[in-house]
Amino acid sequence: MSRERLLPFHRFEGFGDEKSSFHSIHVRVVQLWSDSWNFYKKAVQMGRKDPRKIIFAIKSGFALTFVSLFIFWKDPLPDVSQFSIWAILTVVVMFEFSIGATFIKGFNRGLGTFCAGMLAFLFAELALLAGEGEKVVIVISFFIIGSIASYLKLYPTMAPYEYGFRVFVLTYCILMVAGNRTREYTAAILTRLVLIAVGACICFIINISIYPIWSGDDLHSLVVNNFNDLATSLEGCVNGYLKYVDYERTPTRFSTQASEDQLYYKSVIESAAREKTLLGFAVWEPPHGRYKKHPWTTYVKVSTAVRHCAYTVMALHGCILSEIQAPPEKRQVFRSQLQSVSAEGARVLRRIGEKIEKMEKIGTTENILKQVHEAGEQLQKKIDQRSFLLVNSGNWEIGNRAKELDYLDDVQIEREQQHDSLHLGFKSLSETSIYVPSSLTFVQRLANKDLKTKPQALRKHVPWPSWISFEGVGLIKEDEVKTYQSASALSLATFASLLIEFVARLQNVVDCFEELSEEAGFTDPDIVLLEERSFGFWTRLCNCCFRFKG
Repeated sequence: MSRERLLPFHRFEGFGDEKSSFHSIHVRVVQLWSDSWNFYKKAVQMGRKDPRKIIFAIKSGFALTFVSLFIFWKDPLPDVSQFSIWAILTVVVMFEFSIGATFIKGFNRGLGTFCAGMLAFLFAELALLAGEGEKVVIVISFFIIGSIASYLKLYPTMAPYEYGFRVFVLTYCILMVAGNRTREYTAAILTRLVLIAVGACICFIINISIYPIWSGDDLHSLVVNNFNDLATSLEGCVNGYLKYVDYERTPTRFSTQASEDQLYYKSVIESAAREKTLLGFAVWEPPHGRYKKHPWTTYVKVSTAVRHCAYTVMALHGCILSEIQAPPEKRQVFRSQLQSVSAEGARVLRRIGEKIEKMEKIGTTENILKQVHEAGEQLQKKIDQRSFLLVNSGNWEIGNRAKELDYLDDVQIEREQQHDSLHLGFKSLSETSIYVPSSLTFVQRLANKDLKTKPQALRKHVPWPSWISFEGVGLIKEDEVKTYQSASALSLATFASLLIEFVARLQNVVDCFEELSEEAGFTDPDIVLLEERSFGFWTRLCNCCFRFKG
């Protein structure tokens, strides 16, 4: 083909490339606009969810604006405008969300700055006395200060003051450099220390006087929410277990097939780190509002007791999604008792959470655990009465203790001289001796056997044990079916025993709450009720007198 005939094709190809590049730019612009709009919506939603964050931003801007006025300072002390950046930096690094965080940040900065100023003044005098060795003294001082500060901040108990060590080293270096340049060490040190103190005072005054945000309030609310979340999760797990939803046996079922009300226990377990942070801030806060004398460490102790119960609820949730499930008809036998324990346990948790919220003690005539203990006893009685549903009675060994001892010797040999004791031979109501062999040893032996006979990787295995399993030409594996039936019945016993364990752990929660109520000086509802009755009588009497005079 001629060059003239090929030219239009080249033009067309160039036009296609330009069109493709324009389309790519258009897609990127649209994506950038979409991301910006989503960011804006999330920022607005964050402010609506917690308006305190908007107030904190306004306070921070106001403090920075106020301290920036030192830039225009003229007389007296004209050096103030030159070194005003120290006050501005102090406001930037010290102004925190809560009062406690601001106090601990201010303490770190103040202590680091003061120590740096004193040491800078000392080494500055030594440098001036050294004469020609001034540079050597300054360099050696940098090595000494940097080495000691870097080593001490690695000490475990010094971890909360890591920011103070950084301020100490930074301030010392800047003071020595500025003093060496101006040859006025004392003036440089004093001016900077004064401006840092002024910036810290501005942070404290504005943060406390304008809508103060207290870490103690957040810790108090977090502990109360833990009680309510755990109560909701307890009820959700028991109701979900009784509904018997047939979950798919996939690894992702733990996060995709669980209802939301069953997962609230996760927030209780994951709140430990936030509690530790809030505790570190709250202990620095002065008495305020209704928190006149508050042992914040006891708050964390109460929440730890609640978290101890949350681990049991997490195990209950694991039973819902377990590989081996109890038949629904067996679950219905214990339905009323299981629901009663969950309802009473949730009631106790919500009741204590309400007491902490109102800062009230438990009444002297109120036995908060009575009903949940009765529900637990009823569940245990039901288990005793229907224990034949929880075990495979076909393999019971009755009255043959000698065989049990011989079997024990064989098991100990198979365990290869491991000194773990076996607890055998507990009796049911019918005085029947029941022995359940350890499944851990059996699973380990089975796994080792499979590794020896089937070294292939990534083989798709049939779940074990299975409700119906076949071998050969359709023959049913009766042993595996019986294993599944026995294990499925025991899974119901596991769920019920975990609920009873939860009831037992509630006593620790109540004990910790009573300790908190005494140390924090919670109000006694019985005394308040008597005062209200007395005040009401005198009020009615005075009203009657005034009406009679009128």
